Amino acid sequence: MKISIITVCYNAVDTLGETLDSVAAQNYSNIEHIIVDGGSVDGTEEVVNDKGWRVAVWHSESDRGVYDGMNKGLLLASGEVIGFLNADDVYLHSDVLARVATTMADPVIDACYANLVYVKRKQTSCVVRRWTSQNYVPGLFEKGWMPAHPTFFVRKSVYERLGGFNLRYRLQSDFDLALRFIGIHEIRTRYIPEVWVRMRMGGMSNNSIRNVIRGNIEAYSSCRANGLNVTPWFILNKVFSRLPQFVKAHRMKLD
Repeated sequence: MKISIITVCYNAVDTLGETLDSVAAQNYSNIEHIIVDGGSVDGTEEVVNDKGWRVAVWHSESDRGVYDGMNKGLLLASGEVIGFLNADDVYLHSDVLARVATTMADPVIDACYANLVYVKRKQTSCVVRRWTSQNYVPGLFEKGWMPAHPTFFVRKSVYERLGGFNLRYRLQSDFDLALRFIGIHEIRTRYIPEVWVRMRMGGMSNNSIRNVIRGNIEAYSSCRANGLNVTPWFILNKVFSRLPQFVKAHRMKLD
């Protein structure tokens, strides 16, 4: 089973090397790593040339944002299963993609997902937030739930059937996609209660209070557009539901 990993980046010279090393360190060999670059000018391409010995595809051109880049990656991917790893994120251990392959070997399963941790940008052993997911049950999206996107692996056939990321949403198109796939079309998922990804704080959706607010409004709009019966209280509930994840983070240390 080939697994395609799509990394979208723009001027990511400081962190992309760790992401490339993380994928290359996986003990599962049938990997297609696709780098979709938005036209970086900071030496990102040189990092790929130097460290990306297992990069299958390098695609660089201006785009309309990260989700446009992800859609381009979907068109380039040839794997049976597709996952996304951001340019400043890493897999927590070398067995992640092997676990994905084992899970997705069950033909009944359309997608799988796990947990992740947010860490400080400069001190990546310091956990700030622990995103612990759960088995999906109807009604979770109305509460602001979604699987952690870098841990969300989906069969290519699902993308071909249901489409990619809606560019209407600049910050929460991954929420919209998960809602459509799981909540609306009821694809069959399996939750793996393990931490798979280490994500740096300061990404697009959480690098400012303004973006957090805008992102929650986008998630609310996605719920309404997809026919979910939510009220504006959804926005506050989505914020408050994250608070226990910060508390859990203080009990966890990474090597």
